[in-house]
Amino acid sequence: MLENFEKELLKTIADISDLPGAGAFNIRRNGESAGRHSTENIVIEPKKDKPGIDIKVMPFTKHEAVHIPVIVTESGLNDVVYNDFYIGEGAEVRIVAGCGIHNNGDCDSRHDGIHRFHIGKNAKVTYVEKHYGEGEGTGARILNPVTEVFLDEGAECEMEMVQIKGVDSTVRDTKANLAENAKLLITERLMTHGAQTARSDVVINLNGDGSSAQIISRSVARDTSEQIFYPRAVGNSRCRAHVQCDSIIMDSAKIRSIPEIAANHCDAQIVHEAAIGRINNDQLTKLCTLGMTPEDAEQVIIEGFLS
Repeated sequence: MLENFEKELLKTIADISDLPGAGAFNIRRNGESAGRHSTENIVIEPKKDKPGIDIKVMPFTKHEAVHIPVIVTESGLNDVVYNDFYIGEGAEVRIVAGCGIHNNGDCDSRHDGIHRFHIGKNAKVTYVEKHYGEGEGTGARILNPVTEVFLDEGAECEMEMVQIKGVDSTVRDTKANLAENAKLLITERLMTHGAQTARSDVVINLNGDGSSAQIISRSVARDTSEQIFYPRAVGNSRCRAHVQCDSIIMDSAKIRSIPEIAANHCDAQIVHEAAIGRINNDQLTKLCTLGMTPEDAEQVIIEGFLS
């Protein structure tokens, strides 16, 4: 049975407030399963050699979803989990992950999720991962996700990575390998405040002819927080890629954006853009003339930028 604050964590990171009544899901709480259910087309099995699960989506599965959120509520817990996804040929599935940490103690709480996606020929995956931290304790809330994606011929994957707030330290490591005509879209959105730090390393290898990728990063850094973005697109074939990083910097924060593109094939077409700046004063003035306080106007602009 989940406590009320645990249900609120689930709602924030996975849009569910309790154990689902149906569908495929695995809820991880403080390093252990709090509930698991498979369906005819989506099978979830615990690993035998290390903590984690294998999620197997049968070929040509359509219009199904799987929820695999993690909540950490014990101060001092260091949770590591290994999840492997096997998406069958022609399947279409939505995967909702994410981690919420509630730390009321003086010891650091940490979750490291290592996810590997094996996406079959012509399969389509939508993946949503939200990170959130809360609690009155002085212990840090630390999240270090590792994501590896392997897309077979004609496979498509859309990944939405969101850091809502309250995460004191995060290092995100993402790697992807695209076969012929595979498509990948990665969207990162995050907010840092206080003395928080965030680093995101992304490497996309476009190995197959006709493959394409887009990396979009949007962030806001407040107070004395620091962010580093290092996205890389590597064209090893006749391919297309676009890297875009946009950030709003406030107060005494620091941001480094280091987009990198590399072409190892004469028909690789790769573009990158990066921009860091303050909130537009004209936007603030316009909203204030509509009756908003400067603080409310600032919040509206930030929410619109990160949406």
